Amino acid sequence: MGNYHIAPLSERVQRTAVCYQNRYGMDIAGEFYTAKDLDQSARHPALLVGAPYGGVKEQGPCVYANELAQRGFVVLTFDQSFMGESAGAPRHVSSPDIFTENFSAGVDFLGLQSVVDREKIGVIGICGSGGFALSAAQCDTRIKAVAACSMYDMSAAGRDSMDAAALRAEKERLSRQRWADAENGFPAYTPSFPETPLDEVPEGLDPITDEWMRFYAVKRGHHPNARGGFTATSDLAMLNFRLLDFIDEISPRPILFVVGDRAHSKFFSENAYAKAEAPKELYVVDDAEHIDLYDRTDRIPFDKLTDFFRANLK
Repeated sequence: MGNYHIAPLSERVQRTAVCYQNRYGMDIAGEFYTAKDLDQSARHPALLVGAPYGGVKEQGPCVYANELAQRGFVVLTFDQSFMGESAGAPRHVSSPDIFTENFSAGVDFLGLQSVVDREKIGVIGICGSGGFALSAAQCDTRIKAVAACSMYDMSAAGRDSMDAAALRAEKERLSRQRWADAENGFPAYTPSFPETPLDEVPEGLDPITDEWMRFYAVKRGHHPNARGGFTATSDLAMLNFRLLDFIDEISPRPILFVVGDRAHSKFFSENAYAKAEAPKELYVVDDAEHIDLYDRTDRIPFDKLTDFFRANLK
């Protein structure tokens, strides 16, 4: 499955395409990673890795899964509904409820595998998936430990950046867009990234757009199933949903927040860390921006992640 992955697969790791359903009966496309020398007669700790918001399993998740499978974990990556190879129409719809549900659906799948100890399942959420992973863990107690890397809280990203007047105007604009979508018979969607990778990022972009382009729009992280953005009216769902209102209820299960010291998104992790109850840790990676925790194996703290999950999935 998938056109290609942004990072090579180790000769020591086996990757298998899988498909399972969430509680809405939607097919979820995933990839199941194990070490080739894994003891098939035993049950092992397992991890579920979610992609950045708008990303797919062949991007950041494949980097994490490839490395963590070599460290003794069974790992599942997946495409969110409406994205990549998973079901859901129209395409590129964002749903905070369904995106959160899909983490629990991944736990369902892992817990049915003969090589998985269902009492030792953890999740890793990269970027926007950090918020969805934490949201799932608030209610799904089968998730025993959570790591959020370069976390974005997508339910706060828009709402909290606007004052009351701007928020009213945005709601009005998006509500009017629903009329246009209804008249057209399909939702408006404008991709952020090209179909084929660029040789270089255009000049004159604002710093955050430039950063997204330096991953998604060039060979480093480009994938044709991850064109960026969602249908315009998807933002209405995010404005009406709070992902992390119950983050304190994850305790006594542990949370690890991993952030780059230069990440523009660092405040999301800091805010969530402040609201969470112990056990919790905010781990800062030196000389790293937001996108470095997507794919840079010299920046992603795999030793820290390994120690965290080994200590807490037992």
